[in-house]
Amino acid sequence: MHGYRHLLPLALLAASAHCLSSTGIDQMRSNDVSHGLYEIREEARNFVARENARHRDQWEVLEPNLKVFVPKCAVPLKARWDAIRWHVVSRSGEPSQRSRRVVAVACTRTSSSASPAWDVHVPVVQRAGN
Repeated sequence: MHGYRHLLPLALLAASAHCLSSTGIDQMRSNDVSHGLYEIREEARNFVARENARHRDQWEVLEPNLKVFVPKCAVPLKARWDAIRWHVVSRSGEPSQRSRRVVAVACTRTSSSASPAWDVHVPVVQRAGN
């Protein structure tokens, strides 16, 4: 039995890796209190699929930030193109603005009157070929 003692940490690591992989966005569904990242991602995917078909683009939806927690939405979600903007300063000291395209998935009315409307930015990338 003592000869297998060194395998215990390896077995625990493998078991914890399985637990972490099973808590992905597919399991983060809406409930009575919060709106699930799964539904938010799916709304972004549907929006991008319609936009890709309409404009013959090749955008792909990535995963929303797993730390996002928003209250349950009382109305259908709406998605739109948006951008995240930030400023950088070059080595020579010149300021410039950068931006990245995202899909904003918005809720205009939550199920609780005490909770404000919200939007979640879901990152996108343009597939090769465009």
